[in-house]
Amino acid sequence: MANNGRRSVKAKKGPTIGTGGHGRKALEGKGPTPKAEDRPYHKAHKSKQLAERSAAKRGTGARSAGAAKSGPKGRATEEVVTGRNSVVEALRAGIPAKALHIAIRIEMDDRVKESLKLAAERGIPLLETGKPELDRMTDDAIHQGLVLQIPPYDYADAYELAEETVDKWKKGHIGNAPLFVALDGITDPRNLGAIIRSVSAFSGHGVIVPERRSVGVTASAWKTSAGAAVRVPVARASNLNSALKQFKNMGIFVLGLDGDGDVSLPDLTLATEPVCIVVGSEGKGLSRLVRENCDQIVSIPIDSAMESLNASMAVGISLYEVSRQRATT
Repeated sequence: MANNGRRSVKAKKGPTIGTGGHGRKALEGKGPTPKAEDRPYHKAHKSKQLAERSAAKRGTGARSAGAAKSGPKGRATEEVVTGRNSVVEALRAGIPAKALHIAIRIEMDDRVKESLKLAAERGIPLLETGKPELDRMTDDAIHQGLVLQIPPYDYADAYELAEETVDKWKKGHIGNAPLFVALDGITDPRNLGAIIRSVSAFSGHGVIVPERRSVGVTASAWKTSAGAAVRVPVARASNLNSALKQFKNMGIFVLGLDGDGDVSLPDLTLATEPVCIVVGSEGKGLSRLVRENCDQIVSIPIDSAMESLNASMAVGISLYEVSRQRATT
């Protein structure tokens, strides 16, 4: 269409009325991108929901189970074994387990296959869990896609265990006199595990640990005990000195192990009586009050004055001597 040689001229844009800030939100954007597990359309979100539902059903959640302790930033610090080597070794040792968590689409190797086989044979629940949940469970430790949940240990009461054992002995239900080992200031779970193993080997009736400033039955203790923790009860005492006094009132002789003993182990004359052997930490030994509550302080003769025995070794040697003397009477 002809324009008669004229050029169209656009009018200049003049000032317009503002929006009054109504478009400000559009300019600000939507903020940081949510984590994958928080996006409803992402597969990680579904994995997280499945893990939470499984935990709620089986009672493995921190709130529902009541076993997990609150850690930093509200994270659960329930006892777990992490990593492929550690998990398969724990399962081989027969450590009790609540569930075996396996990462989604985990890369299979011999350790994973054996872990799955052992867990299935023992009836341990297998839960396919997303990596974010495994990271949370392990407090971001290296887990390699395998996490074994350990149930909290069901401790006996020290007084009740001793009373029940003495009663069975008096009624002839058990042949050997009551034999216990009490720990004073032991904090290494491997020492506890080794002591449990020795108590089992020499027909002891239990291990006593204080509630405070003492080791508990952890995954490491279970593993070191080589399954003996299933056979030997571990009891807790709210106050070790009070428990030792109660033991003495029941007729149990309390023997403390120390390098500066009143009697040498080969000269011990109380081995055939009801006995509780008390061992202290390698560095500090027996505490003052515990030492005062002992009927005798027993020393183990060693060749070098410069050397010392660790707690589990000292207990093992002492239990052997008690067992030897009981066998010859």
